[in-house]
Amino acid sequence: MASSEGKWHHPDFITTSSLEDLQTDEQRQVLDIIAQIRKCGLESILSLPQLVVCGDQSAGKSSLLEALTEIPFPRNDNLCTRFATEIILRRGNKNSLTIKVIPDPSRPAAMQESIRRFKESITDFDELPSLMNKAMETMGIESDLDSNPNSRAFAKDVLSIEIEGPSRPQLTLVDLPGLIQTETKGVTKADVSLVAEITDHYISQSRTICLAVVAATTDYANQGILTKVREVDPKGGRTLGIITKPDRLSSGSGSEKAYIDLAGNKDVFFKLGWHVIKNRAFEETSNTFLERNASEALYFGKSNFKILPKDCVGIDSLRKRLSHQLFEHVRQELPKLREDLDAALSESRDQLKIMGGQRATAQECKAYLTQLSQSYFEICKAAVDGHYEGNFFTSTEYVGIFSPDSSWAIRRLRALVQYMNTDFAHELRLRGHKYHFTQLERVEKGSSAQDAATKDADPNPKTPIKLDHKKSIEWVNKALMRTRGRELSGNFNPLLIGELFWEQSSKWNGIAADHVERVAQVCRDFLNILLNEKCPDDIRPRLMSFHILEKLKLREQAAMDERGKLEEERKSYPVNYNHYYTDTIKKRRQSRQKESLAKKFSGLMVENRFVDGEIDVGAHIKDNWDRANPDMEEYSGEEALDCLYSIYKPSSDPSIQQIFGKEIRKANAHQTRVENQVSQKTFIANITTQVIERHIVRGLETIFSPVAVNKFSDAEAEAIACEP
Repeated sequence: MASSEGKWHHPDFITTSSLEDLQTDEQRQVLDIIAQIRKCGLESILSLPQLVVCGDQSAGKSSLLEALTEIPFPRNDNLCTRFATEIILRRGNKNSLTIKVIPDPSRPAAMQESIRRFKESITDFDELPSLMNKAMETMGIESDLDSNPNSRAFAKDVLSIEIEGPSRPQLTLVDLPGLIQTETKGVTKADVSLVAEITDHYISQSRTICLAVVAATTDYANQGILTKVREVDPKGGRTLGIITKPDRLSSGSGSEKAYIDLAGNKDVFFKLGWHVIKNRAFEETSNTFLERNASEALYFGKSNFKILPKDCVGIDSLRKRLSHQLFEHVRQELPKLREDLDAALSESRDQLKIMGGQRATAQECKAYLTQLSQSYFEICKAAVDGHYEGNFFTSTEYVGIFSPDSSWAIRRLRALVQYMNTDFAHELRLRGHKYHFTQLERVEKGSSAQDAATKDADPNPKTPIKLDHKKSIEWVNKALMRTRGRELSGNFNPLLIGELFWEQSSKWNGIAADHVERVAQVCRDFLNILLNEKCPDDIRPRLMSFHILEKLKLREQAAMDERGKLEEERKSYPVNYNHYYTDTIKKRRQSRQKESLAKKFSGLMVENRFVDGEIDVGAHIKDNWDRANPDMEEYSGEEALDCLYSIYKPSSDPSIQQIFGKEIRKANAHQTRVENQVSQKTFIANITTQVIERHIVRGLETIFSPVAVNKFSDAEAEAIACEP
């Protein structure tokens, strides 16, 4: 339909003088800036200043919107509450009214394009109901839910009504569907959630002024909109409360007094305050806007609400109030909005630059992908090799700590992987063993064994369980009992060492699995950062889903298989050809004998001197070393524990160091040098080289390289790079 330049073919198209004189030239100029930005379709990119009418169902929002804009919406239907309705008033030389539907961005692209094609203009408001029915059909909403209970009741699409005319102010309002408290006939639980989601989307935007509508016919404490606006605007800096239907209250009642106090900002406080309007009564449905405004003025002149300030009651004062608030809000937001526009423009230019040339044919797509992959290959290889030159590595300022949570650190991939490998090795040495043997045989004097166990307990499940010497031997003897073969008493089955080792190293696989997953995630994050900078927005998700993620999954599966092989090796019986193993066993036995000797002499010495004259030291030493341990089970347990220490990770005993001083410290220093020559160091090296390096990090640049692109079929290249 063509628009008309003459008068509207409906009496309500004639605006009142209050609407014509609503804004000054300065206000129109400022608001026109926002109108032009909105007309360019930038509201999906930037949060623009706007007025949003929100409230519970049947709160009188549509009547409020009708009175504000002087647009006679359909009055006998619930059409305007099925979706967000954007009312755009603009001052122009010609009268025109255009209706279109802005599709929900989550809809499929083809459906969005179909919805965008809906655009109609009318010259008579009598045609508005039928036109809105067409818009609802376009959204997939049934106008009569009773005829089709399975149809959609609400939609996230937006109905846009744009009105221009020489008497119209620059004003944009959004009417939201009313909040629904419970399911009803034709309204499902999903509909209730959808309406709440639509409301949250609009009122949470920092540049939105919320017009929170509450109906005086219901206790305002039970109207959910007040809770919602206070959640997103706790200080009330961008919320104006509006009370409707005050004429439904009994004069002089407690409810009327409560609402008068509310309107005076004495209960629920908003910095923008409260406003009261009177909607048309049922018998006033056919009244014109002039008659409606006169009836409202008469009510506020006689009712108990007359005690409120004149600028807080009535539709005329509300228009002026909103116009002023919106003008001040926009003027305050303009500098920041300019910054956001510049940032969006810069980002768009960057995107345009990396989009390259035309990509209409398979050859053009392959040529573009080859160029893109070359840039990817060079940067990715530099990151893997640790050569941090170029803008990708230096353009971002280092902030915070160097960790996998830092995007700056992720860019320097090799450095971060080295850092994580070092942390993994430290974690395995510190917490990789199930038991920590303290080598303490006695509890401090005055404390019970239970007190000591409580003192040593650690609630962290990752912390090794502490066992003193006695409990260590008990643990070994339990394993010795279940592995006994035909060996003589005092000896142990050689396979016992394997079982002890399996239990002691049982945490290795879990720690290694977590480490491999973290490094794999860092590599995924690195590729995301790289593609975000080098790849256009339309290509990046396709390239990731069609090619890169698939290759990463193959690499990660190979790493998992490799780690599984190492776990199988850990569960096999230990194999060792390192002479440090026997050296460590010998030194463990010597340390135990020296500890026994130290205890024997401790009562005879003060400051390393004997107190009772001459003592035959040689006889005491011979007597101590010739004395046999009568408990063969304990002897076997100590021997097996020595072997476990030697194959796993020997540790020093501080109590011996204190007694024997320099000699024992020297021996233990030797143990420290050799302790990592056995299974634990081998496991750490295998995880970091055979799993992390071989399958996760090395060759990361080959995933998307010119060689890889050359192998793409024409269909694959077009699917990834063809222009939408």
